[in-house]
Amino acid sequence: MMTSHSFSLFPKPPFRLDLTAWVLRRRPENEIDRWDGEFYRRVLVIGGKPVQVSLRQKGTVDEPELAVEVTGDGVGAGYEPLVAAAIARMFGIYHDLNEFYAFATSQPGLSALARTFRGAKPTRYPTLFESLVNGISCQQLSLTVGVLLLSRLARLYGPPLETNKGTFFAFPQPQDLAHADPEQMRAIGYSYAKADYIIGLAQLIEDGKIDLAALETLDDQQALAAVCTMRGVGRWTGEYFLLRGLGRTHIFPGDDVGARNNLQRFKNIPDKLTYDGVGEVLADWSRFGGLVYFHLLLKGLLESGQLNV
Repeated sequence: MMTSHSFSLFPKPPFRLDLTAWVLRRRPENEIDRWDGEFYRRVLVIGGKPVQVSLRQKGTVDEPELAVEVTGDGVGAGYEPLVAAAIARMFGIYHDLNEFYAFATSQPGLSALARTFRGAKPTRYPTLFESLVNGISCQQLSLTVGVLLLSRLARLYGPPLETNKGTFFAFPQPQDLAHADPEQMRAIGYSYAKADYIIGLAQLIEDGKIDLAALETLDDQQALAAVCTMRGVGRWTGEYFLLRGLGRTHIFPGDDVGARNNLQRFKNIPDKLTYDGVGEVLADWSRFGGLVYFHLLLKGLLESGQLNV
């Protein structure tokens, strides 16, 4: 029987759900992370079952409250701790940004960026597996195309949940993709190589041959080296995984062409940046590289008219 459970969470201020949802959502084509201007909704797999999580901000930026509603088969109060933990991870609601804001006040350009998007928290994907599949899916593609592929992948293989507003899909779990058909993945736009990488990763996790959680205990260089031993994972995907999977908010993925171009325009640099050039430009901001990455993403969304502040 479909039931619901509601509760509230209290993010560390400042916090803005709209901005943080867009950091997670990235593009309007994203069918997994849904935002309608007031509610963020997503289907998550909790306790092995798909449930819909709905978030709405109450209160103010400086006294924020998140109203949470969980809906699914047999949902009750027992779901609250697991859902709360997932939200804390995804939306960084307890991440303290005060050091970043204090630093930004003394930095020309960065101070205006921090003020404009004040309350945007650093986001992470719900699982380390999802972060790697995101990275592999978006390799050498525009972000819009990568997001479209991920949405199609969810529709094809993600656990479905029927709601009164339609059927929505969670992101596929390793067991959903371990025996996926490469031809089906090719039909929705994946290359054979990417399909092979994703299916192979899912199989290794499903067979217990890879423990992604163990990477949480490693330092940056160790974690990057370890993840780059996996088929289909290079430096860009590895650094993306460190930021959006492991939550290393000082990491700016220097091979991300879109982010590199955003940084070049932001700093008014005439020549195209290289990977090493990104490191040089961010040398004084290196403690906050990932936060700069997220803020520049929001700046691009604002300039394209997809975001209001």
